[in-house]
Amino acid sequence: MTTTENPIADGRHDFDFLAGTWKVEHRKLVAMADPHCTEWVEFEGVQWMRQTLGGLGNVDNLTIEKMPDGSRYEGMSLCLFDPESGQWSIWWASTIAPGRLDPPVKGRWTGTHGVFECSDTLEGTPIEVRLDWDAFDADTARWEQSFSFDGGQTWVHNWRMSFTRISHEALAA
Repeated sequence: MTTTENPIADGRHDFDFLAGTWKVEHRKLVAMADPHCTEWVEFEGVQWMRQTLGGLGNVDNLTIEKMPDGSRYEGMSLCLFDPESGQWSIWWASTIAPGRLDPPVKGRWTGTHGVFECSDTLEGTPIEVRLDWDAFDADTARWEQSFSFDGGQTWVHNWRMSFTRISHEALAA
């Protein structure tokens, strides 16, 4: 997503749209480790993103004051761009798994759509993870997560986050 303000077209500016603070509406499967779960929950949170390393990276923080079970949730990601491969790597950590940094999903953007994938385990079960990003305009975006329990033959959509911009200025927290 290169713009006239960001003339380097190697992909390092793909996440520039996300800088700032966002209201996030979540829709998540209750049991993401169960490929047959059909029960959804909805809740809200706030996320901010700051750029770093001259556009080669960014850090974001997601806060959900009240999850459906009443708990508070906080997560963060580190995204780094590799100019040689043209790919982004995204690492995730959260209060659900203290001290754990998830394996990075890797991928790239094509226009306003990004796809990022990796292999992981969920509750001891090997899975494939896919994240899809869509940047609709300067003030709305969507992130979707899917798991494959059969090596990538089929995918189970399990979490959607719909972003609405609150501020272009990222919090310095």
